[in-house]
Amino acid sequence: MSPDLKIARESNPSAIEEIANNLSIPRNALELYGAFKAKLSWDYLKELFSQPKRGKLILVTATTPTPAGEGKTTTAIGLTDGLNRLGQKAILCLREPSMGPVFGVKGAATGSGLAQLIPREDINLHFTGDFAAIAAAHNLLAALIDNHLYHGNFLGIDPRRISWGRVLDINDRALRSILVGLESKKSFQRFSFFDIVAASELMAILCLSQSYNDLRQRLANISVGKRWDNKKITAEDLEAAGAMSALLVHAFKPNLVQTLEHNPAFVHGGPFGNIAHGCSSVVSLNTALRLGDWVVTEAGFGSDLGGEKFVNIVCRQSGLKPDCAVIVTTLRALKFHGGMDLECLSQKDVDSLEKGFPNLLRHIQIVEETLGIPAVVALNRFLTDSEEEINWLEKMLSSFKHPFAICDHWAQGGSGAVELAKRVMERSQQAQHDFNFTYRDNDSIIEKIEKIAFNIYKAGSISLHSHAQEEINNIEQEGLGQLPLCMAKTQYSFSVDPQLKGAPQGHDLFVRDVRVAAGAKYILVLCGEIYTMPGLPKIPASGSIDIDSDGNILGTI
Repeated sequence: MSPDLKIARESNPSAIEEIANNLSIPRNALELYGAFKAKLSWDYLKELFSQPKRGKLILVTATTPTPAGEGKTTTAIGLTDGLNRLGQKAILCLREPSMGPVFGVKGAATGSGLAQLIPREDINLHFTGDFAAIAAAHNLLAALIDNHLYHGNFLGIDPRRISWGRVLDINDRALRSILVGLESKKSFQRFSFFDIVAASELMAILCLSQSYNDLRQRLANISVGKRWDNKKITAEDLEAAGAMSALLVHAFKPNLVQTLEHNPAFVHGGPFGNIAHGCSSVVSLNTALRLGDWVVTEAGFGSDLGGEKFVNIVCRQSGLKPDCAVIVTTLRALKFHGGMDLECLSQKDVDSLEKGFPNLLRHIQIVEETLGIPAVVALNRFLTDSEEEINWLEKMLSSFKHPFAICDHWAQGGSGAVELAKRVMERSQQAQHDFNFTYRDNDSIIEKIEKIAFNIYKAGSISLHSHAQEEINNIEQEGLGQLPLCMAKTQYSFSVDPQLKGAPQGHDLFVRDVRVAAGAKYILVLCGEIYTMPGLPKIPASGSIDIDSDGNILGTI
């Protein structure tokens, strides 16, 4: 059993009714999933949403990570616990884990050490069934497309231009390209694909919708391909949106759980930060902002990915605005970007730390100057960190007069994040920066790509595959060019080359493909060799997971 799982198992969680009661949520508003998980009823949420927001919104982002991640989720949990230790009413809003990373490289996504969410195994595996519901609704639409072709294709769908594939919540590179329609002479054989559920447009729709009517309309607007006459085909044309909505009725309601310190957490939605918009649901954020004084949320990977998309997609569509950001970094990540080998990161090396420091400065610049959000740098401390390295980093940030906190929440729980909580409260009360969208709605798609490439990634040029340029032309001709961009690229570099570490400038941003997500109301821009169906590593985390004779889960969950 992993140390994290052991800690979670030995904890003494409160009944979920008690967690809800601390937020003044009545018992009849809860839809229980066992003793420690619940969804909130829509009748309760409708009444709650008629009330004004009261909380301040804290966005947790990070520097460019190593493959194992830098503890952004753990820090968000620790910060929430730290704020509550200061007598504040703080609520956490996180994404649901995908089983792709759980069985792949990163493992569980419920925190670590003494900064965790519980019930740990439930949240990491299946949880309340939201991912299964999204997969079912997505695959229902795919089945209805092929069924329509089978029964005569009276809508005149061009089988070569169907853009809707299928999804699965497991990393499986063998399914990136498939051939369907092999079972019958009446079927039309064609190439298709699988994405991971976290990259499904339905995941984005669930996370960005603000009501059932909004959800239903977004599902209706999904574009699945083109007719022979070049007109688009939608989910509504296939009479699919109603049934898809029915499958998502329960999934749309936010999930309430708790931290090890019995503080409330809404865990809802799970889009990845590199190939989707990377943020938890707007419904959960709107709920928490009416129940708490502080709402802590996170956006996937670094500020160049989830942070940028939280501002340019989530805030643009929802009207939300962060009061402060936390930029999580580690000595390991900075040394990695300074050229140190991955297997040596636990060793002291101030020279590599100094060489990697510009990566942190770039993220500070993105958050504070480009996006206009006041920020605090949080050093997520590891046991192998040396005092010399910590002192060097603290001295450098002090020379830039930038707020900074050393965080020990992994080892100490909320008490190890109290200093971070104080810095966040102070920073949130100070004069606000000028909150900025990176581009205007009426900029052309190319102009939007350029503004992100030049201002966020510090690229020197952009180049487009001919297919990407063709799709951009089609999207603008359809009148959808005003939609925001969802940039999909590697999380390991500001560039499209995962091996280009540090804070590179002047590189070329290669745009391989562009797809419209009319239901999610954004345009997906695929850069470099990024895939919407990840693969498993040589040694998957699944190999260390098992059960005992009583059905208890063992391993790295």
